[in-house]
This record gives sequence, structure tokens and C-alpha cells, in this order.
Amino acid sequence: MVHQHEESTANEVRTTSQPPYDPSQETFVYKVGYPPQKNLAREFADTFRETFFHDNPLRQYRDQSGSTKFMIGLQFLFPIFEWGRNYNLSKFKGDVIAGLTIASLCIPQDIGYSKLANLDPQYGLYSSFVPPLIYAAMGSSKDIAIGPVAVVSLLIGSLLQNEVDPVKNKEEYMRLAFTATFFAGITQAALGFLRLGFLIEFLSHAAIVGFMGGAAITIALQQLKYVLGIRSFTKKTDIISVMHSVWSSVHHGWNWQTIVIGISFLAFLLFAKYIGKKNKKFFWVPAIAPITSVILATLFVYITRADKQGVQIVNHIKKGINPSSVHKIYFSGPFVAKGFKIGVICGMIGLTEAVAIGRTFAALKDYQLDGNKEMVALGTMNIVGSMTSCYVATGSFSRSAVNFMAGCQTPVSNVIMSTVVLLTLLVITPLFKYTPNAILGAIIISAVISLVDYEAAILIWKVDKMDFIACMGAFFGVVFASVEIGLLIAVSISFAKILLQVTRPRTVLLGNLPGTTIYRNTNQYPEARHVPGVVIVRVDSAIYFSNSNYVRERILRWLTDEEDKTNAEGPSKINFLIIEMSPVIDIDTSGIHTLEDLYKNLQKRDIQLILANPGSIVMQKLHSSKFTEHIGSNNIFLTVSEAVRFCSRKSMQEP
Repeated sequence: MVHQHEESTANEVRTTSQPPYDPSQETFVYKVGYPPQKNLAREFADTFRETFFHDNPLRQYRDQSGSTKFMIGLQFLFPIFEWGRNYNLSKFKGDVIAGLTIASLCIPQDIGYSKLANLDPQYGLYSSFVPPLIYAAMGSSKDIAIGPVAVVSLLIGSLLQNEVDPVKNKEEYMRLAFTATFFAGITQAALGFLRLGFLIEFLSHAAIVGFMGGAAITIALQQLKYVLGIRSFTKKTDIISVMHSVWSSVHHGWNWQTIVIGISFLAFLLFAKYIGKKNKKFFWVPAIAPITSVILATLFVYITRADKQGVQIVNHIKKGINPSSVHKIYFSGPFVAKGFKIGVICGMIGLTEAVAIGRTFAALKDYQLDGNKEMVALGTMNIVGSMTSCYVATGSFSRSAVNFMAGCQTPVSNVIMSTVVLLTLLVITPLFKYTPNAILGAIIISAVISLVDYEAAILIWKVDKMDFIACMGAFFGVVFASVEIGLLIAVSISFAKILLQVTRPRTVLLGNLPGTTIYRNTNQYPEARHVPGVVIVRVDSAIYFSNSNYVRERILRWLTDEEDKTNAEGPSKINFLIIEMSPVIDIDTSGIHTLEDLYKNLQKRDIQLILANPGSIVMQKLHSSKFTEHIGSNNIFLTVSEAVRFCSRKSMQEP
């Protein structure tokens, strides 16, 4: 924004080949205009429309017949009616290949992720059957793959077990999980319908990078109990408790057969990921590696009967499609509030991840993604999911990346994946009986490693140190405390950064670039010259109650510093203070009061206050408060150069 304000207009720039600039020369001067007056209703309507309907979603309904409007509305809620009209066999082939590929990846992941959520394995598969079907009809992303994800599974598992013991009170735990999923869906759908999607933007990119990285480390550490074959393991997620639990079991709790299976297949999975990353043509290698590992590990355990030697196995996955769970959702009682709190947190995190993934792949394929529409789709699928024995589902980055590289064309790839999961639930689940838990742990570790984005963290350090603090705060909060603490730190630091920027806006001193009428930051352009007798300050923010006192004090400090320099150099005096107000997009009554105080202070010091290029909203408020009468409309100029010309002319006229 500041850069835009610093761009000069064509009529301002003078080349060095022209005669030297004479500030006293007479030219026609435009006066700062006053915007047309708006009544309260019109002003409120304009603000409301710009806040919630900035993308003007109703423009497509203009001048349309009733039937056309109905069809457009139907396509808005169910995009399948829009892209389905142009669907053909060629697209179907691409979707089938992509759907089968992500299905081979999602089935073993779902079984593992359900363990993260402290739920039975079938609930992970349930969550990859119903939600993807709902999303395929209502979602607008062509590439996102829907299902349980590691971070949300860990989050919901850790939050739920703080309220209910998943072993002693299994039924209550499961009901609370469905209740949380229901409220997660309500939260997501409400944000979309009310067009409040901007709320998820308060979690900065840096905070998300740190939170995801910390969650990935936590998830990987949790899998050590499966990879090492430890039966008695801590329920805490912080690294100190986990490592204490690991090392205290080293002599009597580790199982060497389990370790061999876990480490061997983890190495195989990481090697498969390396091949896929090295050569994009082999994207299918890391995609089929998990299901291949499950098949091989299951056969190995079945043939060798390693389960008799202490290797823990899945044992039983309930066969059949999702049973109804409407009657299991808490709509009254003490668990409603707990379910609501957990649901809101998980829903917001799921939204943040899904929308970020959707926008990433939409940019790669050059199409627009409506964030609010996505929220409605995600919310609806989780509401329906909570009634069909699913827990919170969202967009998976690893599966979406595979979906994209496999050549998906439409959300039908989710339907194909869902169909494969259905067949698995109906036919194949008994075959997972001898699947070792170690292979599921290895699959999860290999899946979450990519969430530790150290390259992004290094870039954040180079670009913005405050962002890096937010990133590391979230990371260490998750790793050394808990997922909830890490999330709280991430949100707190993100808000703290906003408050810091609002309460301590940047103010800079401007000087004249030689041979031009352009005025720029003297720190950025050391060659910029100070104008004798004039101090020019630019405020790079709106002036509100939260920063008005700081702005006044900072401007006076600039003025005092320049007066000290002037007194040290000679007998000359500062006579004018020019405030460049181009970046000041708004001002409130506290800000106007601050300008009035500044004006009175300057009068006592015999210094004239001059404003340069206040915007329309600012000008309107200054006029309504009669500040323009106090300062004098002849002391408000369109550009800094005109203000300096006026000051130079006035200085020459004084004796």
C-alpha cells in the first residue's frame, strides 16, 4: 500500500535535463476535493456491502429470468450442476485414475488417523466414504481430496480425551466426537453463509507453518508406541512426557520384531517419497507405497504369526457401511458445551487447512475458488458426517497433491475414492485383521514429515523476524506443551502482531529527490534533500484511538529532532510541518482530536501545520468536525510538492 502511495504521477516528475526546480514558480494548483455527502443508511449499506459482499456475488443474477436465477442459485449451492454439463469420458478417465490412486493412499492412512483420534479403525474409513460424496456435489475445488487428516485427528483426540477417557468411557467418548463434528460443521457452514470467512485469516501463514510443523513432530512421536511396540504409553503429547515414556520402557516394553517391521517399512515409505519427489513422473510410487506396505506387512505377520511374539495387530475392523449416529449426538446436557468448544476449534483449523490447499491448487490450474462456498460445502459434509458415524473431515494436502499429479479433472475423483472405500468396508475389512500397528505408525510418520516445512521457516526468518517469532512460538508451544497451547500461542502472537502494527504505525521523514518534485523516505533514499525550514512527515496508517497519541508524539519527536539539527547547523528555524496523508485511509474522532492538539502545540511554537493529500473519507471527517476551518482550507494541498511550493513562497514573502 505504501509503495502505491509513493508512486508519482506523470505530471509530477521532472527529469534531470530540465532546469533546476524553483519552488516559488507559479503553476495552477488543484485543491483537495470534498466527497459527496452520504446519508447514514447509504453509508451503512456501502460499508456492509464492501465488508461482506466485496466480490459482488449477486452480479450474475442481474437482468436474468426467474428460471435462470433459480438455476444460477442451484449451481451456486451445488456446483456439480455447473461443471456436470460439460463432463465427458475423457475427464472421467482422469478422475478414475486419480480416484483409485488416492484411495490406495487414504485407506491405510484413515485406519492410522482414527487411532490418533482414539477411535476404532472403521471410523476413519467412514469419514472417507460419506463426506467426499457430499463435497463432490457442493465443493468448488477440482483437486482437493477429502477425508480425515493427521493434524485435526490429533487435535480432536487430545481435546476429547481431556474431557472423557476413551478407554473407560468409550461410548461417551464416541458420542462426544460426533457432537464435536456436528458443531464443527455448523461453525464452518455458518461462516460461509454469513460470509465471515475472513475470520480464519487471523491465523497468519507463519503461525500455521509453526503449528503444522509442531503438530507433525508431535504426531510422529506419538507413533513411537506402535513402531517400538510399547503397550503402556503416556496420554500426554508434549515431547518430554513422550520421550520419558519411550526410554522408561526400553528394557521391558520394546518389541524387537515390531521394531524390525516398523523401521523397515518406514525406510521403504521414505524411499518411495524420495523417488516421487525426485521425478514427478513417478508420483504414483509414494501413492501406492502405503497400501503395498500394508499388504506385505499383513502377509508377513500372518505367515510368521508374529502376533504370537508380541507384535500388536489391528485385530478387528467392523464390517459394513456407516451406521446412523443422529441419536448419539448430544443436543442437551453438560457435553453440549464441551462438544461445541471442541467443534469450533477443530472446525476452524480444518477450514484453514482446506481453504489454503484449495487455493494453492486453484492457482496452479488458473481457476477461482470461492472461499465462502467452500466453507458451506465443508460444513455441510461434516454435519451430514456427524449423523453417519464420521468424525471431522477436511482437505488432505498429501492426498490432494497426489490427486492433482494423477490428473484429476473434477470432484468425481472423490466419488471414485469413496466408492473404493465403500467396497473396502463391505468386503475387505476382515483382511486387515493381521495388519501390524507398526506399519500404520510408519505410514503416519512418513505422511506427516512433509508438514515440517523448514524451508518456509527459513524464508520467514529472512523476511520478517516478528513472523518468525510467531512461527517458533506456535511450534514450540505444540512440541513442549500441547496442541491446544500451541494453537493458543499461534493465535495470540498473530493478534499481538496486528495490535502492534495498529498501535505503533510507521512514520517516516520525507525529503526531495534532486531534480524532481518527488518526496521520499530519507532512510530509503539517502540522497533525498531536506527542504530548509520545512519538516515533512508521512504517516503510514489509519489514525485511530489506538494509535493517535503515538502518532502525535512521534510527529513531535521528528519535529524536535529536526529543530535540533537545524539549530546545530545555523540560525535558521523550522516554520512549517507538512503531514503527507496519502496512506491515511481513515481517521476517527480520537485521531481528529489528536490533530487538533498537534495544531495547538505547533501554534505555540509558531509553526504552521499543513496537510497533503488527505483521502476522501479523511477529508469528509475533517470537514464534518470543522477541523478544516481551524487549520484553514488554504493549508490543505493535493501533493507534497504543492505544499512545499506554498511554504517556500510564504517564507520568501516574510521579512
